[in-house]
Formats: sequence, structure tokens, C-alpha cells
Amino acid sequence: MLKRIVSIFLIALLAPVAAFAADTAQVTSPDGKLSVSVMTENGRLYYAVARDGKSVLDPSQLGFRLSEQKGFEKGLEITATDTSTFDETWEQPWGERHFVRNHYNQLSVAVAEVDGAKRHLNVVFRVYDDGIGFRYDVPADGGFGAIGITDEITEFAFAEEATVWWIPARWWNRYEYIYNETRLHQVPLAHTPITMRRDDGLHISIHEAALTNYSGMSLLKKHGTTFEADLAPGPDGIKVQLDGAFVTPWRTLQITESATGLLDSNLILNLNEPNKLGDVSWVKPGKYVGIWWGMHLAVETWGSGPKHGATTANTKRYIDFAAKNGFDGVLVEGWNEGWDGDWFNNGDVFNFTKPYPDYNLTELGKYARDRGVRIVGHHETSGSVTNYENQMADSFELLAKNGVAQVKTGYVAHGGDIKRLDENGNAIFEWHDGQFMSEHHKRVLIEAAKHKIAINSHEPIKDTGLRRTYPNWIAREGARGQEYNAWGSPGNPPSHTAVLPYTRMLSGPMDFTPGIFDLLFEEEQPNDRVRTTLAKQLSLYVVLYSPIQMAADLPENYEARMDAFQFIRDVPTDWETSIALNGEIGDFVTFARKERGGDDWFLGSLTNEEGRTLEVSLDFLDAGRSYTAEIYRDGDDADWDTNPYAMVIEKKTVTAADKMALRLAPGGGMAVRFTSAN
Repeated sequence: MLKRIVSIFLIALLAPVAAFAADTAQVTSPDGKLSVSVMTENGRLYYAVARDGKSVLDPSQLGFRLSEQKGFEKGLEITATDTSTFDETWEQPWGERHFVRNHYNQLSVAVAEVDGAKRHLNVVFRVYDDGIGFRYDVPADGGFGAIGITDEITEFAFAEEATVWWIPARWWNRYEYIYNETRLHQVPLAHTPITMRRDDGLHISIHEAALTNYSGMSLLKKHGTTFEADLAPGPDGIKVQLDGAFVTPWRTLQITESATGLLDSNLILNLNEPNKLGDVSWVKPGKYVGIWWGMHLAVETWGSGPKHGATTANTKRYIDFAAKNGFDGVLVEGWNEGWDGDWFNNGDVFNFTKPYPDYNLTELGKYARDRGVRIVGHHETSGSVTNYENQMADSFELLAKNGVAQVKTGYVAHGGDIKRLDENGNAIFEWHDGQFMSEHHKRVLIEAAKHKIAINSHEPIKDTGLRRTYPNWIAREGARGQEYNAWGSPGNPPSHTAVLPYTRMLSGPMDFTPGIFDLLFEEEQPNDRVRTTLAKQLSLYVVLYSPIQMAADLPENYEARMDAFQFIRDVPTDWETSIALNGEIGDFVTFARKERGGDDWFLGSLTNEEGRTLEVSLDFLDAGRSYTAEIYRDGDDADWDTNPYAMVIEKKTVTAADKMALRLAPGGGMAVRFTSAN
């Protein structure tokens, strides 16, 4: 991997402030527009956030309630503060941009009890031009010892009403929901990222970064427009159990004047620690096809029998198709024993080292390697994580021996039904985003890294930027993806993919599985369909970022439309830079991305149910060059509902001085490849 650090420097913003009693402290962003104030009042600790002198968060309380000792919420004082600034540019091994600037001003506030045990901790704030992150930092000598956190009293007292896009938390279906659009005061309990647009146009998204050894945070309404952190509970009701020194995840607020400002933010990534795995040149972005969509259409099965999809012969067919069309991998689901019967409730019987008799892993591994393709492994746990952890090392070893470099994991189980066994063999049930699962996923990553395997987790814990620390966490699901169009009647509305970039996608890449060409599948699932145009399916490869992208449809459907398939063959998945050109939450979005290691640019634009024409400047192209624009656009009479296949493919010569009109049909999209003529 290229090791080229552009610039790193750390400068003291102010000389460290000597310990002193203080009632207030403040820090501003590098550009001076955002400010955070920290203060105590009547022995309680608060923080407030403002932009350009106007309140974003009114004073909001900080602290903890604990199970077996007094909470850390009253009788507090600020004993010391320290401020500094940090500015570096770091290199991503893969990503939506090659180099990332990490520039913030930091305030560390030491807080202690006035009386009693005088326990103490630090609250650390990092303020960027586009938002803030803050967390609790408990030192080993903080006086807490072993604790059980029953509530994290972290408030978000929003200063103004807003329109909000959100999905419910603590429901049965994890994160896989259509987003609600309501007023802020109408939100009861929501997963993060939760994104809002104030009436004055300010955009705010609340999330968290670096979620390890802690429970995931949702937002719980207290009253009006004031919310507090709500942590996923453990099986005994304790939300987090810790002992000794610890830090919490960062609580994050991305704050920008425009919706596109959210899309260009690197705040979540920057708040994570650098790569801990060392050389990760073996983590390869790319595109894959797979034995998957046929099961959702019910023309194949995961389990054994006459329609079993994961056979040696069928896998060879997919390998041949992948090799012919330049794809890197072939996903095979249903290859291992355990799928027969009620697999949803059958997690204890999955065997991750024993293929079905009609699937020859060794033969297929060699067959794929000989053709420049790799098998993409699959481990469905049905939420039975102890069964999986007991077999994980042996299974990764088996797969690695057969050339598998990526594994898609699955945790299909209702929310709160993740099953583990305690030391006595008793079943304990956890939430997908609880403390236990945050550590489970890290164990999977570390074990997989020993075998040079990257992980694409489905039904996962939410993304919080840990791909920076563990770059083999190459993608995940964590939202309502393409599969719902096959059986989730009425499927995803056209607006769904116009909401995802401003919500779920702010946390990190998603394995949405785009590229369905048979949009109606009348014979297989006559009551369902994909509610987009064909051109919009192509636009998803640029708009919904992932370093691994699936061409999700059946090979025969691509062979029937090879002209449109050419864009999927051409589009890369690893980028030098990415720019959000325009967009409004739930309405439309346009991205331009430049391929890493090349000169081509790609553009993707999509809309909701409303057709529209957008104009974009092509000034992102390199000046002084001519480009051939290969355009895949909706036909003049295209409509997701009445005429989804109408598409025009055309070419024109353009330069950075030009503008381009993007005509998007209802539920439509547009995809463009700009190839340098120089």
C-alpha cells in the first residue's frame, strides 16, 4: 500500500492551562463558526453548541446513572481545562476519498465531585468546521472501579424545531425500515444517524463514532425538542458494564448549512483511531456477482433439494460469468449445512466447515482462482453467536485455504434475539447494538484478519467509522436494502435511496446490492417489483458508496441488456475523491467521483417520485482536458411506474468549462462515465 503522508502537524492552540476551578470553558472550530461551551450550574454539568452565534443546542446535561453506586450527575465542578489544535492529512487504504484531512480544536474538561469520594473524569470535545464530537474519558484513578451504567445522561436540547428523517429504535427489525419524515417533537425513540433540517436551513445529523465495548446509542425524547442518549440494554437491564479506565464512543453532531455539506463530511471517520491491523494491502475493493437474488425470487433455495442454488455446477456458471465480465468475486449463499428446515430459528445447527454434498469448495476455489476470480464466503448465524464463535477460526482457515478473501456474515434475528450461551450453557439474549455485540463484531474482524479475510456484515451493529481502525470491515448492511423489493411488498419507495445518503450513508459504506435489470419479475414474484427506472439502478453504483458493489441480478438478465450492463462493468468501487454536487434530503442527490489510480470520473444522480431537471457544472473535471461523456439517462417518456425500462445511451465531448443538464424521470436516475480524451 502506498504510504504517502501529505502533511502532519500538531500545534498547541493555547499553552496548557494549569489546573484551576472554573465555571465555564469554551472552544471554537478552526473557522470560528462553531462554538462549544461547557459549564456547571447548581452542581450539574452542561454543554451548549452554537453556530455563528445562534444556538444549535441549548444547555444540555452530561453525566451517568450507575447501578450500585451514586450516579455522576450532581455535586460536580470543573477543576481544569486544556485546549489544543490538531491538523493532519491521512491516507485511506480504500475509500470514497484517498486522503482525509483531520483538523479540529479540542477542549478537555476535567470534572470532579465536590464532596464524597471525589470521583473524577474528563469530557473531551473536538470541534471541526462541520461539526463536533465529544466523549467521556474515565482514567484508571477516577475512583469509579467496576460500574454498571443504567443511563447515560447525555442530553441534546435542540434549540429549534426541524424536519427530521428517522427510523425507530428497539423494534423487532433492527435498522431495516423506511425512513419517517416528521417534525422533531414527534420523534419518540430513534436510531442514529438521525438527520434534521431546521426551518432556517441549518442541517444537523446526530450519530456516534468508534463504538467499541459499549452499547449503541439511540435518541429518546424527554420533552419538546430535548432528547437524551438511550443505550441498548443488556439482558440484566444494565446497559454497559465496565471496570477501570475507559472511554465512551464519541457523540457526534454534523452541522452544515447545506445538505451536501453533510455528504462531504469526514467527521465520523476522523474520530476513529488509525489502522490497528498493519499492512492491509490484502483488503481489495471490487465488484461481485452471486448466488443470492435467485433465493429472494424463490427460483432457488438456500437449503438442499431440487432448487438448491449453491451447487458446484451453478457456482461454476457464475464464476464463468464473473470472469468474462471483469468481476472480482462470486458470492455463494447456502453452501454449508444448516439451511434445511426453519433456518431463521435454526442458528445452533449451522456448520461453517461442512459444505453440502453438492458443493465442492476445494474444486470451486481452484476453478475460480484459475479464472482470476475469488469465491466470496458466507456465514449466516441466525443470531446464534456462540455457535459461530466456536467455529469461526476453523472456518476462516478453511476458506482462506481455498482462496476466499471476503466473507459476508449474517445475523438474521429479531431485535433483542441475538443468542449467546453463558459459562453454564444457559441461553442469554442480546440486542444487535448492545455492548456484547459491539465486542463480538470486533472479535470477528480480528480473527478474520489473521487469515487475510475482509468482512461484509449483514444485520450488523450500526456503522460508526471503525473501518478506519479495522480496514477489513469493508462494508455492511444496516438499512433496508434491495432485497425488500423482491418480497417486502410494496418494496422500497423511490424516495428511499434519496434519503439514505443523508442518513444511514453518513455512517459509512452500505452493501445495498444494486443493479437489478429485471425490474418487474412478473413470473417469479408477480406481486412485487423494483420501484425505480433502469437508469436509476445504474446511478446507485455512484450514489450509494461501497468499496464492494454487487451486480445483484441474475446473469441472464444482464445478458439481455448488455448495453446497460456496460456501465456496471466499467464503474470502479475505489475512489480518489468524491464530491456532492447537489441534493436535498429525500428529494434528489448527485455525486461525482474520480477513480483511484486513473483519470476517469463518474457521476450518479437520482430523484424521488418527482421527475426533475438539474443542472451541474462539470468544473470537477481536470482543466485543459477533453472528456468523452458516456451517458446513461432516463428516456423522455421514462417513469418508474409506467415505463421503467426507457433509457437512452449516448456520448458527447465535454470539458470542465461545460454544464450538463440531468433530466431525471419520476423514480429515475442518471449515470455518466467521463473518459479523458487525452
